[in-house]
Amino acid sequence: MVRLRDPDKGCPWDVTQTFASIAPYTIEEAYEVADAIARADIPALKDELGDLLLQVVFHSRIAEEAGLFTFSEVAAAISEKMIRRHPHVFGDAQVKDAAAQTVSWENIKAAERAAAAGDKASPPSVLDGISAGMPAMKQAEKLQKRAARVGFDWTEAKDVLDKIREELEEVATEFEAQKTGDNTVRLTDEVGDLLFACVNLARKANIDPGMALRGTNLKFDRRFRRVEALLAADGRSPAEVSLAEMEAFWVQAKNEERKS
Repeated sequence: MVRLRDPDKGCPWDVTQTFASIAPYTIEEAYEVADAIARADIPALKDELGDLLLQVVFHSRIAEEAGLFTFSEVAAAISEKMIRRHPHVFGDAQVKDAAAQTVSWENIKAAERAAAAGDKASPPSVLDGISAGMPAMKQAEKLQKRAARVGFDWTEAKDVLDKIREELEEVATEFEAQKTGDNTVRLTDEVGDLLFACVNLARKANIDPGMALRGTNLKFDRRFRRVEALLAADGRSPAEVSLAEMEAFWVQAKNEERKS
């Protein structure tokens, strides 16, 4: 990366990059790691982890050129953080199980946030430190987990199911109202509430909502491609058949998967 960033002999594209300009690539590479995991493609995972590591090196090199920090300092900082947040491994603390460790981890993080807040004018919040720039689904999950730490949480998963039914009815009401006027803002708000409740259900079931949706996306992609293949074998394309016909092929694709 030092050679790539060399102003005289480096790569013109790499030389012009900044933290902001490569941030989208960093996010993209993280998603590609998650995609390789979802597809259980280990060779791809190795490759994508390398791409993600390159992003860390890239940011670190830009920082070093500006006299801010180095890659070695990044590695040292995360090592120190892991030691600090695992006193039961690197110290004398005791934890009973993984659940207790999660509580300990969050308590240590809360103490770190409080120390970092210092003399800020706004009072500290249990929600401090949650990035507004992360994907909305992950942000929702983090907000819920933080609130749950202080008791603001559903007691059982079935309570969340009731909330989902309630939110779905409100979406249906606003959807019907849209036929007689523009209520896009209200409908958008209710759809957001429904998605937030679904994330809550996944959290209560110890399911990562993002990975669950990613799996469904992959399944849809796989089955729709099969529908296209079935239609092509019949000399037709999706645009040339009715929805009912496509649905019949969709059911066939699902049944083929279940038998395989």
